[in-house]
Amino acid sequence: MLANTFKAFRYPDFRLMWGGACLSTIGTWMQEIAQNWLVLQITNSPTLLGLDAFLGDIPIFMFSLVGGVIADRMDRRLLLVGSQVVQMMSALTLCLLIVTGRIEVWHILVSSFVVGTAQAFGGPAYQALIPGLVSREDVPNAIALNSIQFNVARVVGPAIGLVVFKNLGPAWCFGLNALSFLAVIFTILRLKINFKPQATTDSILTGMKQGLSFVRSQGAMSTLTVIAFFMTAMAFPMITFLPVFAKDVFHKSADTYTLFMVLSGLGSITGALTVAAMGNIANKGRIALSMLVAMGVGITCFSLSTSLLLSCIILFATGGVMMCAFAMISSLVQLITPNEMRGRVMSVYNVAFRGGGPFGNVTIGYLVPIFTAPFVLAINGLVLLSLGLYFLFVQRKVAAL
Repeated sequence: MLANTFKAFRYPDFRLMWGGACLSTIGTWMQEIAQNWLVLQITNSPTLLGLDAFLGDIPIFMFSLVGGVIADRMDRRLLLVGSQVVQMMSALTLCLLIVTGRIEVWHILVSSFVVGTAQAFGGPAYQALIPGLVSREDVPNAIALNSIQFNVARVVGPAIGLVVFKNLGPAWCFGLNALSFLAVIFTILRLKINFKPQATTDSILTGMKQGLSFVRSQGAMSTLTVIAFFMTAMAFPMITFLPVFAKDVFHKSADTYTLFMVLSGLGSITGALTVAAMGNIANKGRIALSMLVAMGVGITCFSLSTSLLLSCIILFATGGVMMCAFAMISSLVQLITPNEMRGRVMSVYNVAFRGGGPFGNVTIGYLVPIFTAPFVLAINGLVLLSLGLYFLFVQRKVAAL
């Protein structure tokens, strides 16, 4: 089972990409915990916390389709390197502003938008690269292991970030994140990729239409895209507003917020390891939808819990089922898509998957001061529960995959 769980590590390029991405993502999460707490300290506003998350994700909704077309027309490595350089410079700029005592909340908001724009172009290229590093039968395993690196970083990054934040200050979190991008840039340039973009005279707009047409023509693909949007719109705000639960619900410090982040990350690692061990199994659609139902239950229970211990247990379990659902649905999309269309199709999926987050975050940020965080997020959980049951028993295109 152990060998089956880590099958994709047999491929040297995948190991290289995984290691570089993990180091960089650790840096990103170090900055994430410092940035979220800094916004809350400067403004004491859940609305601005939601706005910051919105500005980080909305460019992906706006520009990913263009990024996907470009990813199918050029060396995907170079596109990724450009994206990493922009993100590195943004982190370095915030670091310098904090060091010089000139940091204001609008600097953070602008930086989030710039970083989101870079990710809108780098994201489809990265997602299109992963299946090309392994054989087709190992694609689900590679996607699950890629989720593990993200969530290993989500555990390690906040833990290191808290220590650095408390002992050295937030500037160091931003500065170390800037340095971490060098690791992923180095590994990207060393990859041996056989992808050769097809010569075309089609416009960018035509390329975008081709991606959308492919998604519409593939039956369950449209449903997978809709599910991806609602999953992130309803589930991601729980992660974004963990500082609010730590500070306003349980009346604790940044230590509790970090504990929440670590537990959620550990749960996600457990979920991703479970998917990796399953391999290329049948009934992926039914399993993904069952996990979606469980995710809705978990978010609702976490929102209504008044026990810190119980909340920690629920957060761990919810992180696990959330990652199972995400990994299964991403695998289905990748397996349906041919390599020459992968950049465009993944950009459409990216618009849904990453586009749901900003709308969910800014909406929740507006509603939380009115109705409280527990009430609003409990409603989110019930919506996900209902969505999963609908696609599992009524509209069964995904359940049949």
